[in-house]
Amino acid sequence: MSTVVVWGAGSGLGAAIVEHFHKQDYQVIAIARSPEKNTRLAELGITTLRCDATDKEQVESVVAQLPKSALVVSSMGSFRADVPVDYIGHRHLTDALEANGIARFVLVTSLGCGDSWQYLSERSRKGFGAAVREKSLAEAWLTSSTLDYTILRPGGLLDGEETGNGELSQQVEVHGVIYRQEVARLIEALLTNEASIGQIYQCVDPTVKYG
Repeated sequence: MSTVVVWGAGSGLGAAIVEHFHKQDYQVIAIARSPEKNTRLAELGITTLRCDATDKEQVESVVAQLPKSALVVSSMGSFRADVPVDYIGHRHLTDALEANGIARFVLVTSLGCGDSWQYLSERSRKGFGAAVREKSLAEAWLTSSTLDYTILRPGGLLDGEETGNGELSQQVEVHGVIYRQEVARLIEALLTNEASIGQIYQCVDPTVKYG
């Protein structure tokens, strides 16, 4: 079975991605700055590597340990951190994957990144616009690389169960929310579909509402 490497596995979406691929019987390698934050990693017996992705040397060292055939997924992000990982961490990761010949990479950013900035409300721009701009820089660095990339921009993230109703779209205005577990399902669908290479998608679940 394929090996899936999840960056940002300590919490949030990354933790949900680890759970999904473990359940689907993939070999999972979880990477996080503080893996102990996610007690499920030890409970599930998942191979875990510690890495502060803002440190280029740490990223290079960890990527050098990964199998060349690995499928890589990253949902790394930071909110109001002194050194946000969103851009620089993904710049280091993209470069290290290229240098090590690991080609397949799904980067999870968010609605509002890149050409979807125009659809972000003034309130959202004020609240988390800086993080979205950081993630947009990460997208730009990745799209100009040689990797077999796919970019996924989810709407607002909530915890719940897979619904099977998450919708992928491209180059249209969408707003809404989606469960982290449903995003994980969509990531698997994209990873295993060669037609998604070089593409940027957004995803929301029209059957899920805030609150």
